Amino acid sequence: MSLFLRVVPVGEAVETVRRIAPPPGREEVSLVDALHRVLAADLRADIDIPGFDRSTVDGYAVYAADTVGAGEAIPAMLRYRGRVTMGGTDPGEIAPGSCVYVPTGGALPRGADAVVMIEYCERVGDDVLVRRPVAPGENVVLRGEDFRAGEVVLERGRVLSPRDIGVAAAVGVDRVSVAAVPRIGIISTGDELVPVTASPRPGEVRDANSYLCGSFVTERGGRPIYLGIVRDDREALEAAIASALRECDAVLVSGGSSKDERDTTASVITELGEVLVHGIAISPGKPTIIGRANGRPIVGLPGHPASAFVVLVAVVDHLLAAMVQTRVSRRTTTARLTQNIPSARGREDYVRVRVEDGRATPVFGKSGLLNTLVQSAGLVRVPAGREGLEAGEEVEVILW
Repeated sequence: MSLFLRVVPVGEAVETVRRIAPPPGREEVSLVDALHRVLAADLRADIDIPGFDRSTVDGYAVYAADTVGAGEAIPAMLRYRGRVTMGGTDPGEIAPGSCVYVPTGGALPRGADAVVMIEYCERVGDDVLVRRPVAPGENVVLRGEDFRAGEVVLERGRVLSPRDIGVAAAVGVDRVSVAAVPRIGIISTGDELVPVTASPRPGEVRDANSYLCGSFVTERGGRPIYLGIVRDDREALEAAIASALRECDAVLVSGGSSKDERDTTASVITELGEVLVHGIAISPGKPTIIGRANGRPIVGLPGHPASAFVVLVAVVDHLLAAMVQTRVSRRTTTARLTQNIPSARGREDYVRVRVEDGRATPVFGKSGLLNTLVQSAGLVRVPAGREGLEAGEEVEVILW
């Protein structure tokens, strides 16, 4: 087989991983366990929310027409007819020329169409002086104004936040259907790799990629399955990937994706299934492999952690999102470049940058160095159609 089938644009690589992502399973979980899970079905309101007209302030429920022309000098005088209690079954009814005290969240008496804030009122015996006019609907939330019964309140594919959990509780939900957490096999390859607890000898390096990939998967809502280090041996790698495919929904293999003839990842994937992409027009990360076997995606990442991480952000992020049928969500900010970023037309460059006071400073370094990962705040993407970016340009920074 050729060392590279065809170098494809990043957009095509993203389309490929989304296309081959296996559909997620579903499971029901308690609302208390649903934080950051992905909804597998729309949630609908079971009743009108609120279920009654209510006040948004402490004040007096009135007919708005009774307050026309009210002011400090000549207040409107309304007859006091009592107060609404929180949780009361019937707030009663008022007639024109009268008012009722209503606390924040209290039910509006029938007939009232507005509430005057207590700051603009003064009770004098059985009367209330209103020193400010209100318009119909002012300081009031009407029945069903928040959500109508049967209305979708949270849509399928939404990653549930604390705010969403509160809304779900408000519409009577105590269990939700969510996408099953995808199990992602993590394999690191290379004769030079040793466990992180070992002291590397000359020519050896610690296995950083297993933990880099695994923590990225966890951050994106997946469950990493750590499958250890596999030597540069075809039979061993084939056995490891085949085993991973039996227990995982997708597999990430770091190392073994470059043009070196000793690298066997692409040929092993071909033996087990098919290679769809071998080479992406991205820097760093060009030799990335995308394949599929037994209906499960396999992504071969570069061996260097900095390059592997760029591919995780640019491509694998989309695979993980597709596996739970949600959208990629990224923290970004805008900043102005402090210096030029060179690039070759026809490929997307992802350049690490520091961000400070609205300025983005490229963190250039040799490809084998790790320090740029911790010295940077994120990535600036140079589009494939550009020959670099110029100092002073406003850019979007994908934050770590």
